[in-house]
Amino acid sequence: MGFLWPPGKDVTNGSWRHTNIIFSSSGLVHVKNPHLDAMEEDILYHLDLGTKTHNLPAMFGDIKFVCVGGSPNRMRAFAQFMHRELGLAGDGEELADICAGTDRYAMYRVGPVLSISHGMGIPSISIMLHELIKLLHHAKCRDVTIIRIGTSGGLGIEPGSVVITDTALDSSFKPRFEQVVLGDVVVRSTELDKALAEELLSCSTETPDFPTLIGHTMCTYDFYEGQGRLDGALCSFSSEKKLEYLRRAYDAGVRNIEMESTAFAALCGLCGLRAAVVCVTLLDRLEGDQIRAPRALLGEFQRRPQRLIAAFIRKRLGVQGRTPLPTP
Repeated sequence: MGFLWPPGKDVTNGSWRHTNIIFSSSGLVHVKNPHLDAMEEDILYHLDLGTKTHNLPAMFGDIKFVCVGGSPNRMRAFAQFMHRELGLAGDGEELADICAGTDRYAMYRVGPVLSISHGMGIPSISIMLHELIKLLHHAKCRDVTIIRIGTSGGLGIEPGSVVITDTALDSSFKPRFEQVVLGDVVVRSTELDKALAEELLSCSTETPDFPTLIGHTMCTYDFYEGQGRLDGALCSFSSEKKLEYLRRAYDAGVRNIEMESTAFAALCGLCGLRAAVVCVTLLDRLEGDQIRAPRALLGEFQRRPQRLIAAFIRKRLGVQGRTPLPTP
């Protein structure tokens, strides 16, 4: 099954600006590293790919959507789900892991969709994104949309709600990603594509059985103390201090908390990728710290953002279909 994408687009030379993110009108993926031009070979070590060992344009040149998420099993399940949603031949059960030569990440391709795991936290997703963005660059991909599909803790919203991030904030509620480079702190914007967020929200009419909203997402470096949990091996604050902090986050517009969005937004924005973060909430952090929902319900929650993204991709491609509850 072939796809024409993007339909009716008139491509011209030059570049244009969407808010603070600069997109090239050629649609190509930028890399902001002049040293790459002098390299005879680029080894994408953690993906088990390379410019000399693989024909990256042939393998990935027509990719239009990249979906990333923490768990290898979840991203395999998403790839299988997209296989069905796009009406591709076969059952999709025997999809090959493109990164099978490494145990760091898993990658699956389904038509114009790439599904990749990124592990947990900023260091893990950062490594994957550096090599993924170089892969898209070497493959000469155009007009790529990249979406993080994940889980999170909610703030003041119903568990199972899906949050589309409009701005990724750090633990001080600032829209920034701080990276130490050669001993200096480099601050980068965490702005995401607002038009893409609104487009994703409009697709929630296809998934009316759960709440979907746009809000700020707070990104932390830690699951326990960094997110104000009282149940870790260490805790240096009172329950009152925890609730005061989380309420301040809510008042700042934060509706969910996770551990990857600032790095994701910064890297994708600098490289001119249209990016979004779509996460389901597994609990309301104003009500507790531990995830107590039954495993079956958690599995259904985790499939909710997948269904929303499937509706978005189908709409973009003009593929008729539905977004049923996928099997576990």
